[in-house]
Amino acid sequence: MIYKGNIHLTIMCLIYDGDKILVQDRKKLDWPGLNLPGGHVEIDESIEEACIREIKEETGLEVSNLVRVGYYEWNILETHDRHLALLFKTNSFKGEIKSSSEGNVFWINKNDLDKYQLSLDLDKVLLEILK
Repeated sequence: MIYKGNIHLTIMCLIYDGDKILVQDRKKLDWPGLNLPGGHVEIDESIEEACIREIKEETGLEVSNLVRVGYYEWNILETHDRHLALLFKTNSFKGEIKSSSEGNVFWINKNDLDKYQLSLDLDKVLLEILK
């Protein structure tokens, strides 16, 4: 059977500095809680270009040396939408972090994640990235 729903191509990126990771406390009600910065891939850009752009927009950082580490997918059965997030990680960045309208961004120790409200499935996304 051919899939006939909408497909949404997105990216997420784990930015790390030793044991610290950069997280975003999302303001949107559709996926509240701590998450990794990311967003949709525009029609006129490559996946890596989208990652660089989204990270700059949401965190103020300029990232480089992106490593593709996997993907995460989810479906919304009511709308027949499929979401595919390509996952990246990097420890190459410059600039100062700056929050955006998407949510506040800040560094936390990766061992302290259990002290925060995580967005839906962030634990599964991190497992995919950190394996």
